[in-house]
Amino acid sequence: MEVTLLGTGDTTGTPTPNCDCDTCTAARERGVERSRFSVHVRNERTDECLLVDASPDFRQQFLDNDVALPDAIIISHIHFDHLDGLGNAYRLLDDAPVYAADETDPMTDESVAETVDRKYDYLDTIEVQPRSPYEPFEACGFEVTLVPVEHPPLVCYGLVIEDPETGAKLSLSGDTNYSIAERARDVLRNPDLLFADGIVPAKYCEYHPAGGDHADEEGVYRTFGTKHMTIEGARALAEDLDADDYLLVHLSHYIPAEDAFDDDMAVDGETFTL
Repeated sequence: MEVTLLGTGDTTGTPTPNCDCDTCTAARERGVERSRFSVHVRNERTDECLLVDASPDFRQQFLDNDVALPDAIIISHIHFDHLDGLGNAYRLLDDAPVYAADETDPMTDESVAETVDRKYDYLDTIEVQPRSPYEPFEACGFEVTLVPVEHPPLVCYGLVIEDPETGAKLSLSGDTNYSIAERARDVLRNPDLLFADGIVPAKYCEYHPAGGDHADEEGVYRTFGTKHMTIEGARALAEDLDADDYLLVHLSHYIPAEDAFDDDMAVDGETFTL
């Protein structure tokens, strides 16, 4: 399993356009970027490639990284920074099944699969394949499982990608706060590698209108507002799940520059072999 982080940033990315904050400045000086979230997973046995989320930065991500275009795509939820790159399937992909959850979202009265199908019904090259959470399915020779996570007000899913022959396991938290249900945690548990959503340090919860949530025993918030984990929360999740290795993703440019490039904070283009 060859894993490439195509996009590791939040909805505005780092550097953020027209921003001269210390973190964006440091990113430019280092020559690194955190574009909108996307992960490329190649099955070395079958030479097939699975894409997790279709970033709006799809085109540039595939120009910047030496990876093949996807044979299949998974969409975790319908926020634009995870979905709206799907239009790149036009004239780039010959045939691409798009897997997404089949649970109806009470906020939209559609499942993720139904929303994707409606928004991209003009693309003959994609075929939406609804899948039920907690029920493993095959994609690109991998065993894939969608797991519900907490990203209010919309439904959202983390996922597990496993190689049935080697036992290699990649877990992705998806966009989520810290209160992932125990059943979902059990599926995500014990990965070789975990990508965990951590958007800002816990100390910034004082600036969020909703504050913070899911404090630990020392009062450190593990959720920023309601939608995302703090850096501390993401690190705690990695420990909770007994991850052999982990990286923080969906990182914002609000992380102080002196901390924003710590070893466990991902940047675009990092690769792993599981």
